[in-house]
Amino acid sequence: MSGTSLKLIVGLGNPGEKYARTRHNAGFWFADELARRYGGVFRAESRHQGELARVRVTLDGGVQHEIWLLKPGTYMNKSGGAISSLANFYKVSPSEVLVAHDELDLPVGVARLKQGGGHGGHNGLRDTIATIGAEFWRMRLGIGHPGHKDLVHDYVLQRAPADQERAIGIAVNNAADVLPVLLSQGAEKAMNRLHTQD
Repeated sequence: MSGTSLKLIVGLGNPGEKYARTRHNAGFWFADELARRYGGVFRAESRHQGELARVRVTLDGGVQHEIWLLKPGTYMNKSGGAISSLANFYKVSPSEVLVAHDELDLPVGVARLKQGGGHGGHNGLRDTIATIGAEFWRMRLGIGHPGHKDLVHDYVLQRAPADQERAIGIAVNNAADVLPVLLSQGAEKAMNRLHTQD
């Protein structure tokens, strides 16, 4: 089975220390974990309105797969501008982009991979779809739901309790674990691996 070609992985979140540990920044945590694992160093890149790192993932047979990691610095609801800027510059198609984001509709600590779809009310996804279309891959990191839509705004911008934060961290690690599988063996194998880790 052939692998999935990815050239750009984007973590969605809000910049700044104020937001660093909030639920809404789970996508940033994923990007940071990949940088940590693969020796990437994020640097501010004003041209592309965010922080950028380049990593090499070693696949079966020692093949090196280069990927850009991006953390937009534009705040969540304007994420698409940074993504489209980088994608256009490096000629990356939407199907070669993976966007990691917090997901209200998944239980805390669950990670799911899919391609395409709507934004589900997520402002970062909404802006990304508006700028590059909907055919990008999504790494959905479950943060649970507060129970009522009127509570969502405050909920995502708060830090989770310690047990939930640990669970989200485990989901981030599980998601990072399947990246080489996705790249070398394809989405179906990666989904099977990820979706049986809960």
